[in-house]
Amino acid sequence: MELIDMKRVQEVLDQFKNKPVYIHLETTNGSYASHFDNKGVNVGAYIRNARVTFNQAKIVQSDNVLRVGLKIDMGWIYAEGVSHWEMYEETKLLLAGHDEFGRLRVALQISETPFKH
Repeated sequence: MELIDMKRVQEVLDQFKNKPVYIHLETTNGSYASHFDNKGVNVGAYIRNARVTFNQAKIVQSDNVLRVGLKIDMGWIYAEGVSHWEMYEETKLLLAGHDEFGRLRVALQISETPFKH
């Protein structure tokens, strides 16, 4: 994966606009968070193969944090804290953010075909 080039990622996001696409969105603070001093609480969210159509997509930066938002008919989907990206299987966009140890914190994938399980 490469560090995010906002201009390039915006161009790719725009290619998915106004088309039915599949979304994978995942957040986590790591499966072992609750073991650190027994103070942490595991939190996360996971959605896979949600079929949506977005009419607007933006990648923005605020205070060194990158956020990607997708505007759907009734609201927004967004992922905050992304830092890296890649195209895989030629047509699928993967955006991810990692912690200081390289563990996944957030992932947003967009594809015109369903993700394999």
